[in-house]
Amino acid sequence: MSEPLLSVRDLKVHFRVRDRKAWPWTAAATLKAVDGVSFELRAGETLGIVGESGCGKSTLARACLNLIPATGGEVVWAGKTLRPDDHAAWLAARRDIQIIFQDPLASLNPRMTVARIIGEPLRVHRPELSDDEVHAKVAAVMAEVGLTPQQINRYPHEFSGGQCQRIGIARALVLEPKLIICDEPVSALDVSIRAQIVNLLQELQRRKGLALIFIAHDLAVVKHISDRVLVLYMGKAMELAESDALYARPGHPYTEALLSAIPIPDPRIERSKVLQLLSGDMPSPIDPPSGCVFRTRCPKAIAVCAQERPALRQLDAETAAACLLAAERADRT
Repeated sequence: MSEPLLSVRDLKVHFRVRDRKAWPWTAAATLKAVDGVSFELRAGETLGIVGESGCGKSTLARACLNLIPATGGEVVWAGKTLRPDDHAAWLAARRDIQIIFQDPLASLNPRMTVARIIGEPLRVHRPELSDDEVHAKVAAVMAEVGLTPQQINRYPHEFSGGQCQRIGIARALVLEPKLIICDEPVSALDVSIRAQIVNLLQELQRRKGLALIFIAHDLAVVKHISDRVLVLYMGKAMELAESDALYARPGHPYTEALLSAIPIPDPRIERSKVLQLLSGDMPSPIDPPSGCVFRTRCPKAIAVCAQERPALRQLDAETAAACLLAAERADRT
């Protein structure tokens, strides 16, 4: 097996939160947005990251790029540990790691033309290129994502949401990166446009050997595009598994609940399926439950779940889960 392209080890992102109504001498609380997440990603592989809103998906993605400073843990890129204060190393790494944001229009500068938006990374990372060389590379990458040469001098407001996302993809591609982090790139798009963007990403991945981190709420889309899936809840990894294994036999009760919510196109099957509804809302990350953070909503929770905080443990060759009951079942088998 090849060496990992990206290794994230025990990554933590904590924020100090102070209540404006509290006394000045009252200690600030700690919000653990990401709390000890680890994973590896190899060249050409797609890792899907799923979970409810507020579970830490986007924070994790930004911490992997040092756009948000990590509180602890480390990011290792191509065998080299990237320290948070090593700006030169991060600048070099960002030539190979790019990101596509959720809102395709808000992520583009409205005062810049398409040519300047897509060409900006080349100006920063490849200053030796002439204007003609930059223009040629911009035109070539526009063609790759389905944009025409006639659109090169237009502004973002002249494009649809799907076209704006294609501009964002072109901007990420122009440096010929090895990894693209897709932070919910299709959630703001219509269903038909979502399919086009996902298919475009897969085609680009096949042609260029890209690695992808694909963050989404739509588990059906994640299943379609991902090789492995990481499930997050309150900043913690609940499950990390091969895509086929996770959808066929989930190892964590939270994953089971998420999968039961996926709509099935056949009306007869959809009406007969049993939904695993979760009780209550997600607890406050400032004051998480003791033991397993999911236990307050878990239909299978027992007394020991309030006492022990389970670590992500390998259940079999394809699945790791942070669940005491799943670990006991794995030990018995």
